[in-house]
Amino acid sequence: MGMLHEGHLSLVRLAAQQPSAILVSIYANPSQLTTEVGTHSYPSTLDSDLALLVALNESLTTNRSRTVRAIFAPTDREMYPFSSPHDIPRGLGSFVNILPMTSILEGANRSSHFIGVATVCLKLFNAVRPDKVYFGEKDYQQTVIIKRLVQDFLLDMEVVVGKTIREADGMALSSRNVFLGTRRRLVATVLVRALNAARTAYEAGEVERDELVSLGKQVAEDEQVKQGQLSKAQRVNLEMIYFELADQESMTPIRTVDPERGAVLCGAIQMLPLEVLANGEDGGRQDGNDTIRLIDSILLKPRITSYRD
Repeated sequence: MGMLHEGHLSLVRLAAQQPSAILVSIYANPSQLTTEVGTHSYPSTLDSDLALLVALNESLTTNRSRTVRAIFAPTDREMYPFSSPHDIPRGLGSFVNILPMTSILEGANRSSHFIGVATVCLKLFNAVRPDKVYFGEKDYQQTVIIKRLVQDFLLDMEVVVGKTIREADGMALSSRNVFLGTRRRLVATVLVRALNAARTAYEAGEVERDELVSLGKQVAEDEQVKQGQLSKAQRVNLEMIYFELADQESMTPIRTVDPERGAVLCGAIQMLPLEVLANGEDGGRQDGNDTIRLIDSILLKPRITSYRD
């Protein structure tokens, strides 16, 4: 999608550990861009992205690792030669829909998002024919959908999932973070704090969905109350879109965690526009006038080792 950051670069470093040439695809796919960061507001950063990859290549050469050999940066016309990417929400053209995975959790609120993701990934895979493809764990539902895509369409490649790269305060790195500005960025940690609260309870022995989800939602509710007590020039308005416990292979919501299998906690919040932007305040790329959707996930690791044959 472009707007490369350390999370993306970590995937390149992960790929560099393998004895194969690395190709990086950069394409801001219009069919998966949402209204809050739409096609017109999503910036083109190809030049700076290339500069980051050149610098990374220099460090990889020093470490005698594999380096990036090519960049695949197609145009909309090349990726959608006979239709518009904006036709997908209307069910027009050729597209991939992997139900029910694309219609639950993140897909329940963004009906065509994962259709756009699956469609463009199949196109990219067909164009490049990679042996391995690398995705980040933060967008966990996306990784599950891509794995199913590869299996269903008999694609001869391996899907490798890299760990989420986080800031010192736990916030997952995301290209969307630059849209937040200073004030909303400080409050946006509420999502990872909610996830951590539920994970801590799981690690202490809790396995019931209702309790784990309730703990996470309470963190968001407490933050909303706190922000509501501030002035318009100080507060941040936010909404929790969903917070759920799901099976890590199907993304189907579950009622109880099987301690032998673990599960995944996933959530999404919306950081709403600032009511008042103070003089000299960094409101983000759109000066705080936009709604920014943030997603994150945390895996709950198995607590009991199975000794079944």
